[in-house]
Amino acid sequence: MATVDDGAAANSGSKTAGASESGAGRYGRPPAKCSRVDLALRALLFAVTLSALVVLATSKQTVMVPVVLRPPLVFAPVAAKFTHSPALIYLLAALCATCLYSLLSAVSSLRFLSGSASSAKTIFLLLLLDALCAGVMASATGAAAAVAWLGLKGNSHTRWNKICNTYGDFCRHIGSSTALALVSSVLLLLLAFLNAYTLYRRSR
Repeated sequence: MATVDDGAAANSGSKTAGASESGAGRYGRPPAKCSRVDLALRALLFAVTLSALVVLATSKQTVMVPVVLRPPLVFAPVAAKFTHSPALIYLLAALCATCLYSLLSAVSSLRFLSGSASSAKTIFLLLLLDALCAGVMASATGAAAAVAWLGLKGNSHTRWNKICNTYGDFCRHIGSSTALALVSSVLLLLLAFLNAYTLYRRSR
């Protein structure tokens, strides 16, 4: 009887330990696979936003254009810079904020991956910040894309002439930066969905 009781106690102890380990995995840190994907996406977000920031900040071109001051026609150097457009300044500010956020959140994600426990409150906070940054980046990308389209095509109804046929390098910088900003918006949406999935897994 003592042997049977000892075996039952051992089985009960192993089940309790397994349950405690399962509880730790359920309510402790997120699954390792989700943490690795989260860290990879945040590192990619940092690289993309930093690249877009550098490309946008270096968008400047000076060309000789005809200027009618008085007869005869003269040519004068005229510069095109991103600071001439409020929409592009907004994009620069959004990229700076998102780049800094991606770096700080990547450090937090690295801590989770190294074994530190994460509360549901922390994951929910990251979800909210990811969604907020995604909204800001999407609005900034839309505003910059509208300016880029006007520079490329112009608007005959309002007599806004296109400039990309003259400022080709400047327009390429703006277009590349806007495309990278769009990629960063998609990455932020993926991060928000990933954090929502992590919360869903923990609540089951």
